[in-house]
Amino acid sequence: MVNSITLPRILAASAALLAVLLAIGWMTRENPDDKPYLKILGGGFMFNYRVADVYYGFTALVERPLPVGSIIEAAFEDPGGGPDHVVRTRVGTQTARYSLRSPSLRGVEKDKPYKVAIRVIDREEREVLWRHELAIRSQIGDEVVPDKPLTVGPGYAKNTMQ
Repeated sequence: MVNSITLPRILAASAALLAVLLAIGWMTRENPDDKPYLKILGGGFMFNYRVADVYYGFTALVERPLPVGSIIEAAFEDPGGGPDHVVRTRVGTQTARYSLRSPSLRGVEKDKPYKVAIRVIDREEREVLWRHELAIRSQIGDEVVPDKPLTVGPGYAKNTMQ
């Protein structure tokens, strides 16, 4: 019985096991080309009543490698009825997580969906690599935010200019 375990048999069994594991891994792998470029992690409205500021935005994670210099562009619907607010950022090597937000805005209504159109554009701005749309709702209207800031400065000093 001891003579039946030889080095060639151990190598052959190891090679067969390795081939089976490689085949299982290959069949169950996810093709990176099937993934979207970005995964939206979340988004929402931010109300800062102290400084009379309202904006909305989202955070995205790069799921599929993007060429350095590619552009992530978001067009935020204007609750006030004006043209969309377009915000862009370039993809770099420092992070795989990007947050984009609208500028300050007014006219937000409770429970109304506001559209965000997201595009990933190549660095030369010739080709759109990926598109996605999402809708973000606010749980409150912006009537809770004053017309002028209640506070000013880094220490939240009372605004006496009202």
